[in-house]
Amino acid sequence: SAGAVLRFLGRDYPVHELDEKSFDSGFDIALFSAGGETSMKFAPIAADKGCVVIDNSSAWRMDPSVPLVVPEVNPDDVRRHHGIIANPNCNVIPATVALKPIYDAYGIGRIVYSTYQAVSGAGLRGREDLENGLKGLPPKKFAHPISGNCLPHIDVFLDNGYTREEMKLVNETRKILGDASLRITATAVRVPVFTGHSAAISAELLRPYDLAELREKLARFPGLVLQDDVQNNVYPTPLSASGRDEVFVGRVRRDESVENGVNLWVVADNVRKGAATNAVQIARMLIGRPS
Repeated sequence: SAGAVLRFLGRDYPVHELDEKSFDSGFDIALFSAGGETSMKFAPIAADKGCVVIDNSSAWRMDPSVPLVVPEVNPDDVRRHHGIIANPNCNVIPATVALKPIYDAYGIGRIVYSTYQAVSGAGLRGREDLENGLKGLPPKKFAHPISGNCLPHIDVFLDNGYTREEMKLVNETRKILGDASLRITATAVRVPVFTGHSAAISAELLRPYDLAELREKLARFPGLVLQDDVQNNVYPTPLSASGRDEVFVGRVRRDESVENGVNLWVVADNVRKGAATNAVQIARMLIGRPS
């Protein structure tokens, strides 16, 4: 990208190659979204020069000294940063927004995630695979065609049989909610949708709950929009969430297979709230402005 010119709000900005001197001009905040290798190398340099880094890669998320922040869920964790703040996984952000009011009111013992993730989560090449697949062309990014297909394979497979993406859901949820005892399992699936990640979430609560009361807590939680009128076909979809900054929840119902279980359907724009919007919200917190 070095040498390119980007236009923003009527002004042209040249793109410069990142180096160790890039943070010598007294910047207050740096938004990193250039991959883990770049973040590992340059985030400490920026932090040492007084710049607070908000990193969108997975490089720092599980570092015990780095807060992993969703502003609606654990805003106080921002205060304990040492120059680097991690932006969570694009599925974990909306999931924890939806789970937080339930966790606070009733406690949660176990979570089952089944995610349905848009191709934009795999970057430009992911989008191109879907676009080209619709024209009958073979995939270049994914292991199999994504057009008209679902792939239970996001990121690499690990020795335990899970993918790295699935373990991000497990580990990052525990860290954000501050509960290492949470039992969590996950299956992450890539689906032929351009934008918007969805998740079917089943949670086993620690205390009995009233469904109407639980729904009211969801409806009142900041950043969360309850769309749940199944008699009129009202529920969240990736298409309706695209371009929005909120998290949407619907299909709220008792899980009749377990005691104190509840099922949710959670959807958000993975590029906005699942990534960029959350990072900007963190930055606004740092400068004392409401998100």
